[in-house]
Amino acid sequence: QPDLVVAYRNLHSAGWQWPYTLGDHVVVLTQVTDVPVLLLPRPGALDASRGTDCVMAVTDHLAGDARLVDAGVAFTAPKGTLFLSHVEDDAIYARYMAVIGKIPNLPTDVAETELRARMLKEPADYIASVRSALTDMDLTVEAEVQMGHHLSAYRQLVQKHQIDLLVLNTKDDEQLAMHGSAYPLAVELRDVPLLML
Repeated sequence: QPDLVVAYRNLHSAGWQWPYTLGDHVVVLTQVTDVPVLLLPRPGALDASRGTDCVMAVTDHLAGDARLVDAGVAFTAPKGTLFLSHVEDDAIYARYMAVIGKIPNLPTDVAETELRARMLKEPADYIASVRSALTDMDLTVEAEVQMGHHLSAYRQLVQKHQIDLLVLNTKDDEQLAMHGSAYPLAVELRDVPLLML
């Protein structure tokens, strides 16, 4: 009954040379166990001196996700920075606006402004509450709340802040496959250690 499983990409697999998978063993580990999996790049691909000064928690439903925040706090080095990030999918927003635009007598410009503001306000408010709850901790909490395409937005944020560890949810109660954008992020961000909850 471990508290954490540590593995590397493409464990027991020759597929490490191809950037399209995490490897069978790793995918099964992340889905069949409730234990968090710390996924490292292949041996030799990770800078051994790298710490966890900059940790980013990633989700498309940040508000109320205490487990994700707790894990991010636990892995952030003293005096480090925990980035709490939330990206609203701009394609979904565009779809909502297209539907709203077809409703007669509903002012689309007001709906567009109000909907965007509301979608970004809830995660921003949650991050503010987390920040105030963690004032006694020896770390800095920063917010990254924006609209965009999940994969490209998170890739840019990881590069911009030189993130040492990415924390994300992989479980989905409604399916066997990884949750939401977790799998594409895990496959794409090959050089960043991932804590998969």
